[in-house]
This record gives sequence, structure tokens and C-alpha cells, in this order.
Amino acid sequence: MQISRFYTPLPLQVDDEIELDSQLSHYINTVLRLKQGDPIVLFNGDGNEYSAEVLSINKKQVLAIVNSQLSMRSESPLNIHLAQGVSKGDRMDFALQKSVELGVTEITPVITERCAVKLSADRWQKKHQQWQKIIISACEQSGRNVLPTLHQPVSLNKWLGQSTEQKKVMLTPGSSKYMSSLTRPVHGFRLLIGPEGGLSEQEVYTCEQTGFDSVNLGPRILRTETATLASISIMQALFGDL
Repeated sequence: MQISRFYTPLPLQVDDEIELDSQLSHYINTVLRLKQGDPIVLFNGDGNEYSAEVLSINKKQVLAIVNSQLSMRSESPLNIHLAQGVSKGDRMDFALQKSVELGVTEITPVITERCAVKLSADRWQKKHQQWQKIIISACEQSGRNVLPTLHQPVSLNKWLGQSTEQKKVMLTPGSSKYMSSLTRPVHGFRLLIGPEGGLSEQEVYTCEQTGFDSVNLGPRILRTETATLASISIMQALFGDL
């Protein structure tokens, strides 16, 4: 039987009794139907995971006891900061989920000229919370014990103005340079992928003027979420742990 893994923001120490939050307790009780004495695994982003056991359970509360701390190394040696052009619907959710499974360390949703999502400040904050839940779920599923940093959505120009020592790469269909020609970076990659419709010519020019290399994934035009998955997979295969 596979033991379920759950994220909690609470401090975790061996022999501590942990009261899980109401939403997670509801899921454990009504969806998974775990019972008293069932084993679970907890992690809080400190890089470790903790074996635990359900002490008591009801509809509103699950109490667990931490039995042991396990040092599990599941983080990639390659740092990747993904700037994902915000897309509509499930495309953005899919791109974030898969990028986490593949080991990215930071994610910034960027708003570009062709971004079709127009939201108020309050709704952007709700989107951020939704994306954070997707990241947590992806970490639970993939065995990661460190949550990638999810930055607030920003304009592309503001993101380009940030200081970095990472190698700057953006996907540009038609570029003469392929992803496979990249060399090993000292500080990892800063990867920019446009939304559906891609980056505008002016945006590509601006990015190149700020030090970005344009790279190509081949003769076929990929959806934005497919391009994210393919790009990170190639980087991890060449320089990471795939």
C-alpha cells in the first residue's frame, strides 16, 4: 500500500503531536478514509520528510504523531527559475504542475503583450493562492520536500530588470540555436517561455538586448505548456538529474 504524503506549514519534530488543518483533515477523513493507526508522511519544506501516524481522526480534525525524520534527497542539482507567460485556463496550471514535478526551483508568472488574462489586484492574489496549491500538490505527488518559490505575477519588463547571475534563455521559434547547444551554467538557468501566441517581436528584441539567448525546440510549433515541459526536461537531461 502506498503511503500518502502531505504538506504542512507547521514545524515538525520527532515525537511531536501535530494537529493538521481542517481542509487536509477533511481530505484524509472523507476522501482517503484513513483510520487511526494508519501511517502517513509529512513534509514542511525544510528538505526532510517525516514518517507519522494518525493518532485520532474525525470530520474536522486529524491528529498525527511524528515518528521519525528522514533525509531524502529529491532536489535537482540544477537551479531553474521559470518565467512562465500567463495563459488562460488549464494551460497555466498544467505548466506549473509539470515544471514542479521536473524540479524547477523558482517560478514567476509574467504578464506579456499577448497575455489574454486581465485581472484586478485581488483576483491576481487569488490566482497566486490557486497556483501555490498546485505547487504543493505537485510536491506531494512527486516526492519533493522543498517547495519551489512562487513569486507574485509581474510584467515582463519588471522581471527583466531583476538582477541575476543565471544564464538567460528564452524560447523563440525560428531561432538558429537549439536547446541542445546550451553549455553548463554555473548558477543555473533563467528560462522565459511566452504565453499562447508567444512573445512579440519587440519583446524578443528587448530580451535579447538584456542578455537572453534565443533557442529553438525544433521545426514544430509547440503549445506554451508543452514548450515548458520539453524545455525543462532537456535542461534536466543535459545538466540535471534526468
